[in-house]
Amino acid sequence: MNPMSLTRPICPISPISPMNHELLAKYFPSLTDRQKEQFAALDGLYRDWNSKINVISRKDIDNLYEHHVLHSLAIAEFIRFKPGTRIMDLGTGGGFPGIPLAILFPEARFHLVDSIGKKIRVCQEVSKALSLENVTTQWCRAEEVREQFHFIVSRAVMPLPDLVRIVRGKISREQLNALPGGLICLKGGELVEEAKPFGKAAQITPLSDYFREEYFETKKLIYLPL
Repeated sequence: MNPMSLTRPICPISPISPMNHELLAKYFPSLTDRQKEQFAALDGLYRDWNSKINVISRKDIDNLYEHHVLHSLAIAEFIRFKPGTRIMDLGTGGGFPGIPLAILFPEARFHLVDSIGKKIRVCQEVSKALSLENVTTQWCRAEEVREQFHFIVSRAVMPLPDLVRIVRGKISREQLNALPGGLICLKGGELVEEAKPFGKAAQITPLSDYFREEYFETKKLIYLPL
């Protein structure tokens, strides 16, 4: 399938605002100049696309860096992907968490999947504008993906048991990283009952362990080896 054709101008890379620069630098002080430029470009790119396609809640676009970029990068606080790691972002929407992670880990490979063609088009154009050669996209349901990956990441797409049913069998047995391959989800609220079917295998980490902003007080990361 090919996404609906949409033509939007690519926003030039512009300086990141001081507040957002400080937010990223506080937690990721070792960013290269190129990574800083790529993160800076996200604001203009997503504002531009959001004016036509609601990939981010329009009332939330001013919180792009805290609620979407930094939230996505919580996965990088949990695990540092080794070069050659293959990661699928299931239900990526406008590219979260996949695009921020692809900026941070240029030697890992990210495959962004969504069932909505317009959103995949946004991912394609944002990746192109940032020259992210480690990003591929696919417009399809997750069940249609045939490749295997070391990890599958997702942001609050569906309940954990449903997600596991879809991705089981898509995890490679090859191990490149400090943790076994599996599913890494970003979710909010109470997750104990949702994770109960998986017993001690499901590891729940409050994002307040990583980030001090109030927004993250109810946010969590779930890791489930598969």
